[in-house]
Amino acid sequence: MRVRQAGGDEVLAHRDGVRRTYAEAFAGPPWHEDPALAEGYVERLAEDAGRPGFTAALALGGGGEGADAVVGFATAWTTPAPFPTGRSYGVVAEALGPERTADWLVGAVEVNEVALSPHARGTGLAAQLLEAVTGEAPNGRCWLLTSLRAEPAVRLYRRLGWRPVSGPAGTSDLVVFLGPRHPAPRA
Repeated sequence: MRVRQAGGDEVLAHRDGVRRTYAEAFAGPPWHEDPALAEGYVERLAEDAGRPGFTAALALGGGGEGADAVVGFATAWTTPAPFPTGRSYGVVAEALGPERTADWLVGAVEVNEVALSPHARGTGLAAQLLEAVTGEAPNGRCWLLTSLRAEPAVRLYRRLGWRPVSGPAGTSDLVVFLGPRHPAPRA
């Protein structure tokens, strides 16, 4: 199995593998997503590929599906200014406050998705995917948002040096992690 960076066109050329991997990755705990939702992700991915700073990485190979079968992927882009308000961004802004949100996240590389097929977990691919989409982050400024219920992912991020900088906001269980080289002060 190997990881390589990919632009929007290449990721979309692998849409069937991305769809399958997304469905496999998020069908189990803690997400329990209906596999049919993977089609909606692929549709969003086509829009996301046009975002400023969009980057992606694909983990390919392994299994009986051939050397070019997608077994994992990661996507990221540059967080725009002003800080968005849709999706879970409001929770992030509430947890960090306006000053830290602007200073730490706006203009940083925002990891949107990291997904691995269950048979590819524990192989080091998640770390490689993260590095592929964040390794060139200006001044190490990168971040991601995840659920505290995603315990294996939270353990992975911590082990790789990502650090949580917010606790849950309101009734949310979402937490912001800053990348290992992010220049924000350590708490």
